[in-house]
Amino acid sequence: MNFSDFSKASQQFNQFSPEMKEQMMKMAKARVKEKLLKWFATPTFVLLGIVLGAVIGALTACFGDISDKLSAIRDANPLYFIPALAIGGAAIVFAYKKWGRWTERGMDQVFAVGLNKESDFPLVSIPMAAVSTWLTQLFGGSAGREGAAMQIGSALSYNISKKLPFENATHIMLVTGLAAGFAGIFQAPMAATAFALEVLLVGHLELGALLPAAAAAFTACKVSSMLGFHKFSVDLNSLLDASGFSANVFTNEGALDGKFLVKLALMGVLFGIVGGGFAKLLGLSQNFFAKKFPNSIKRIAIMGVGLSALLLVFFQGRYAGLGTNLLEMCFGIAGNADLIGNVAGYDWILKFALTILTLSAGFIGGVVTPLFAIGATFGVFVAGMFGMPVALAAALGFAAVFASASNTLWAPILIAGEIFGFNCLPAFFIVCTVAYICNGGQSIYKQKKIRIKI
Repeated sequence: MNFSDFSKASQQFNQFSPEMKEQMMKMAKARVKEKLLKWFATPTFVLLGIVLGAVIGALTACFGDISDKLSAIRDANPLYFIPALAIGGAAIVFAYKKWGRWTERGMDQVFAVGLNKESDFPLVSIPMAAVSTWLTQLFGGSAGREGAAMQIGSALSYNISKKLPFENATHIMLVTGLAAGFAGIFQAPMAATAFALEVLLVGHLELGALLPAAAAAFTACKVSSMLGFHKFSVDLNSLLDASGFSANVFTNEGALDGKFLVKLALMGVLFGIVGGGFAKLLGLSQNFFAKKFPNSIKRIAIMGVGLSALLLVFFQGRYAGLGTNLLEMCFGIAGNADLIGNVAGYDWILKFALTILTLSAGFIGGVVTPLFAIGATFGVFVAGMFGMPVALAAALGFAAVFASASNTLWAPILIAGEIFGFNCLPAFFIVCTVAYICNGGQSIYKQKKIRIKI
């Protein structure tokens, strides 16, 4: 605009009534404020993501460390703790009724907030989820812990987001908290970012949710690692070298090996059926026992007694807790191949059934780590069928059963790379893709995905 145009506009403005001038100034200020908020939104979200990532990384490291210590105590004294599973379960339900009402739904609460069905996510859910998960682990319930870690992250980030003036702040920060919680407990930041975006949101996200989630995930991973929290990882290349397997099997004289690809696809179908079946049966079981025992305290107490008996009968707690003991049998402690072969053909189905019963009873905990154990032990079970090295089949099952049960794709592929190394990424991609397609549309998470445009 030149001086002449500015002068004309000024003269026109002076002709307006005072009321009209005031209205126009308000509109101009609102437009400037809108522009400024839009410009500063992403940098602010990223900065908050880094700060939240550091806090959530520290919290999840502390949470995970205590969980590991309690699990070690239980493993050393199974006959003292597993028989008291019903008592621990009753304490969990009583505590939620007394202090954590409306927060006992776990991840369902996160999705309800994400779908705008609810606007309240009390911070009391953080200690309730943590302590309840610790009790489940101490007394031998077959459940994971990532659910509590993601609740810690999402509850904290969501409550902070309500004070922000930016559009979609609550959704973006919810994703950011989910990513930080997942990354803090698994120390797999790329997978955490993908999982947070994939499990809750679908559509056109651009950088609005991606950058803050990635910043939070990488920061949480670094802080968790700095605080000494142990990351589960496997040197898959060394295990494959020890078995005489070469990654060159992916190609045959410079071209893709079609026979090997067919084997991977068929394994993907089986993993998809197992993961999808787990998700379907978990939903059916939860509904059945909720109707059979409407009183939640009676349900968890009665089923807790039965679970204690089963967990003790089946090798005094072999299937209790997270299932990391089964993973160590699949891959060896710190890559020690001598332990491989201790996996029994029935391990996967017993861990499968006891995890469903534990969660159906009302015990608090995640499901991802047990899924890793189910997938890995099932992979060992079918390895001979396809002529695959045991370690590779276990790693493929680890990722693919998670993909099919959670109805996510990119997170399982990435977590496989971050845990096992990226040399076998083509195999993980094929198996996870087929498993994702063959899961029957089932998911361990009962949410509907939401679409956000930034």
